[in-house]
Formats: sequence, C-alpha cells, structure tokens
Amino acid sequence: MSSQLSSSQTLLPSVDDLQGVARAEGQPWGKGTPNPAEPLLLSGPRSRREEFFRVLRISVEFIRGFRALHFVGPCVTVFGSARFSETHPYYILAREMGKRLANIGFTVLTGGGPGIMEAANRGCRDAQAEGAQAMSIGCNIELPHEQKPNPYVDKFVEFRYFFVRKVMLVKYSYAFVVMPGGFGTLDELFEAATLIQTGKIQSFPVVLMGKAYWGDMFTFIQERMLRAGTISPEDLKLFLLTDSPEEAIAHIEAHAVTPFKLSRGKPQTKRPFFWLGEHNGKR
Repeated sequence: MSSQLSSSQTLLPSVDDLQGVARAEGQPWGKGTPNPAEPLLLSGPRSRREEFFRVLRISVEFIRGFRALHFVGPCVTVFGSARFSETHPYYILAREMGKRLANIGFTVLTGGGPGIMEAANRGCRDAQAEGAQAMSIGCNIELPHEQKPNPYVDKFVEFRYFFVRKVMLVKYSYAFVVMPGGFGTLDELFEAATLIQTGKIQSFPVVLMGKAYWGDMFTFIQERMLRAGTISPEDLKLFLLTDSPEEAIAHIEAHAVTPFKLSRGKPQTKRPFFWLGEHNGKR
C-alpha cells in the first residue's frame, strides 16, 4: 500500500476527471437524525420553559463531549466527503494521511462516517498495527438507525446538536486537513479559517489536499479576496495547498508540532474518571 501511495500525485484525478469516472458515488451520510431537537432549536421562538430546558440539555451535551475527549491527546481533524469509495484516489490519499498523522503522534479525529472520514480513521488503524499509539476518533450527530459509524474508530462520540459536534472537532485539534468534499466540508474549512483569523483559536495549520479539486477556490481567495482587501496576507500564511502527504506532514510538523512543543507519548498528569465518560487515551 505504501509504495502505491508514495506516488499520490499521479493517482489524483485531474479537473476533467472530476466530471467523469472519478466522481464520488456514495450517498449522503448523517443527513437525517432520529432526534428532532435541533430542528426545534432553529424553528423560531418557543415557550420559555422549553427554551430554558433546551439550554440545560445543550450545556450537558457540551460537558459530555468535553469529558469524552479530554484525554485523547493532541488531535488533527480530517474533513472531507462521505461519498468517496475505498478505490477512489482521494480515499487512498486520506488513508495515507491518517497513517502519517498517527505515526507522528496525533490522534486522528473525523466525523466517524464513510468516505474520507473512514479513510483517515483506517489509516490511523494501519499505523496502530505497526506500533503507533495514536487513537482514531469519530464525532457526529445521533445517526438514523440504518447508518453506522465506520469500523475504524476506537471511540465514537454522538451528539444531539450539530453545532456541539463542530465545537469538538475544532477544540482538540492542532491542525486541520481538508480533503475534497461538499458544503459540509466547505463549512468546516471556512469556520476553522474564521476562528483562526479572528483569534478565537490559535494559528493552527490548514492543509488543503487535492490541487485539482481546490485549486480554483484557492486562486479565487488569493486573487480576488486578497486583492479586494477582504482578507489580509497573514490570513493565508498557514494555509497549504498540496497533493503530497510528505509536504502536508512537514507543514504540520513545522507549524503545529514544533511551535506548540508537542511530544509523542507525553505522560498524562491527571487520572481520567471513567464514570464521567472520560477516556484514558488507550485502545
């Protein structure tokens, strides 16, 4: 597998291929939820009593997420479409990225679904099989009964509210790897970029994988937005557009591992309480 993946540039589809055989073929994942709580939250004014107890439930959900992920170690979140099959070049690339991230000590954090998410979690499992101590984590909303998380997560954390899940994917990450995806991936990409730009989170690296897929958008950002003055040159200093896993990992090491003094296998100073849903970071 590694020899095949080392020439990732030749495996990636061109712009023309994106209209043909390299199209994603999977179905939407995580679109529905058996719990109507979030649509009710966004459906306008409700009774005072209902909104008061909903705020309490949201608070409990945040605390549960904080406790579940507190001890999983430094993470890198991988975003991308659920619709790519395991034979697609982008799936293969995401799997290689998951493996390489695990090999340098990062917990691989995804939405826990199929496609790119599965590929990154699967790559982490590949690294675990070779001795890596990193964890493979999935976070998503409560799923419909016919949908299951991918089989490559060590821990899957479900949330009732979509925005709580988005907080968790950002809060524990020291870098973001953005694979090709749809509206959800764009939302996650630009939310991370906005949080970095406005100083709500630290200046973590953002890696866009797939030059053919992201190239036009990246050109628009550089040439239209930057020239118009709607963003500043420093807003893009930690962005990297690449097809190369080696270049992506070097960028993450330079802008996350070194500046934040992350170390592989750093001992925990506090003991997790399992009755609070805390995890000790061991598989």
